[in-house]
Amino acid sequence: MYQYILFDLDGTITNPQEGITKSIQYALKHMGIEADDLELLAKYIGPPLRDCFSTDYGFDEEETEQAIRYYREYYAKMGIFQNQPYQGINEMLSRLVKEGKKLLIATSKPEVFAKQIMDHFDLSRYFIDVCGSTFDASREKKGDVIRYALSKNNITELNQVVMIGDRYHDIMGAKENEIASIGVLYGFGSSGEFVEHGADRVVETVEELTEMLLMQFQ
Repeated sequence: MYQYILFDLDGTITNPQEGITKSIQYALKHMGIEADDLELLAKYIGPPLRDCFSTDYGFDEEETEQAIRYYREYYAKMGIFQNQPYQGINEMLSRLVKEGKKLLIATSKPEVFAKQIMDHFDLSRYFIDVCGSTFDASREKKGDVIRYALSKNNITELNQVVMIGDRYHDIMGAKENEIASIGVLYGFGSSGEFVEHGADRVVETVEELTEMLLMQFQ
């Protein structure tokens, strides 16, 4: 059924928890806020950073932009590679490509960082494109990134497209673009948020996701 498979990156292809939480911790420290428990910062993996800093910490626009600069200062040097692919990801991607499916990354992470990560872990070879956000926030929300990925790759048969991700933002972005969605529970989201936002399917493991996608193709 699905010819084009869009994957979120953080929490879906790779586990970025150490790098992202330490980057947020670094940014908050430089903004005068101590955040000693990295586990509590894991909830910010997935949503745009501006939402984290402005909503939960009450930063105004200028403070939010400064916090993001601090975040990227750490992330670009260290956090980006404090990261690793989930077990079974390479095998899944290889099988999907052998089936002739077209794989794309659609992430709210800045595109330049996403491409670095994909190249670092030798994952780019499976994908026809890696699409992400922009530093100036002109393309940041997941719906905008998905729209960009579809347009850039001339994908118009929306019934042949599925978005796979670990947070409700992925599901909302898919609905905005009228494509199917699958929520994965091995990342940082919950079954509750997937149900609430209307994911078409929910899976618990990479193996379950692999089998579901392959069954769709038979």
